Amino acid sequence: MDFAALENWMEQLLPAVEAAGRAILDVRAKGFDVVTKADASPVTAADQAAEHIVLEVVEKFSPVFPVVAEERVAAGHMPTCGEAFWLVDALDGTKEFIKGGSDFTVNVGFIQDGLPVMGLVHAPARHETYLGAISGGAHKAFVVRGGKRAAIAARPRPAKVVITGSKSHEVPELMDPFLATLDVAEKVVIGSSLKFCLVAEGKADLYPRFGPTSEWDTAAGHAVLRAAGGRVHDFHGAEIRYNKPKFLNGVFLADGGA
Repeated sequence: MDFAALENWMEQLLPAVEAAGRAILDVRAKGFDVVTKADASPVTAADQAAEHIVLEVVEKFSPVFPVVAEERVAAGHMPTCGEAFWLVDALDGTKEFIKGGSDFTVNVGFIQDGLPVMGLVHAPARHETYLGAISGGAHKAFVVRGGKRAAIAARPRPAKVVITGSKSHEVPELMDPFLATLDVAEKVVIGSSLKFCLVAEGKADLYPRFGPTSEWDTAAGHAVLRAAGGRVHDFHGAEIRYNKPKFLNGVFLADGGA
């Protein structure tokens, strides 16, 4: 997929993720029930409404490529994917949403040859959207706030690093020894895929992840970070790849200075 096509897709998807975000906020304003899925994770009407909006748009302009979407997978629809496919988590950070927080996002990512090449991360309660595309040596990453676009870029790693981590899925017995190897200036705890975006914007340097994630949790943020000049790799330096068994990730490090 060439860079111009990816840019075009980003522009088509921006209104869709914003509409999904409005649907999420509308469900919260009206009240909702919480259902526990088979994997013990929560789901609400907001997850389902947002996913419907995003999938309708994706499948209209890109019918050729399979779509792996969290709630569809939970319902038993696990598509067979080749070299190119979509990953959608239309409400990442459901626990934050349920608690009334603001750190939840609409995530849409496109995978090509095992790597995310385009992604959108929309945070409706924070009124911001991160977008990124990378292909053939061309790349662009930016954030939209208040209708204004600003380019973003990961920063070279400083001597004293800013770490970002999870609110709900920390693994202290692994995280603490890792942090002990660094000179940590600050640790920013935030929910959902916004952790990738903080690194992509140069507001954090590292996002170490020791807890489990699914590929739809990470694809969009990974794409934004790649487009901003960073990487997401394992602790041996190998870039995280996609279309793994059951679409599950291992441990990783989102790294702005790599």
